[in-house]
Amino acid sequence: MVEIRQENKNDYEEIYNVVKTAFETAEHSDGNEQDLVVALRNSDSFIPELSLVAIKDNKIVGHILFTKIKIGNHEELALAPLAVLPEYQKQGIGSKLIQQGHKIAKELGYHYSIVLGSETYYPKFGYVPAIHYGIKAPFEVSNENFMAIKLNDTDVEIKGTVQYAKEFGI
Repeated sequence: MVEIRQENKNDYEEIYNVVKTAFETAEHSDGNEQDLVVALRNSDSFIPELSLVAIKDNKIVGHILFTKIKIGNHEELALAPLAVLPEYQKQGIGSKLIQQGHKIAKELGYHYSIVLGSETYYPKFGYVPAIHYGIKAPFEVSNENFMAIKLNDTDVEIKGTVQYAKEFGI
């Protein structure tokens, strides 16, 4: 059984190690994802309710973070990073983290979440190339890897280039 809950201060060191370990074997990694989590946690873009951990076997085995971004004049979300310990991957833990994150994001009133990631993984959750919504990346990237999901049924039309939190270094 996997429990998904909001992180707390006692989790910080364990989350750091989970993220670091998860990205050591990742196909696409710049090696500083764990430091990005720390920087984002201390930023204005941090939303405590959207920093979630997965608990299994009495330990943290996964973490997900959604932070505030700007698209035009609208405040929306970026999913980054999602980390699951290698020995716990392919067990649905990442899926549970994403689904719970989306549920909370909807409850908080966000309309969209964007992600830079695998074109074979994120579409399972409803992510499509962000360009379909008129959302553009602030850097060169394949449309199939820069994706967005509409979280709430809304007539709010959001178009423009994503402005990430400065902690992303973009």
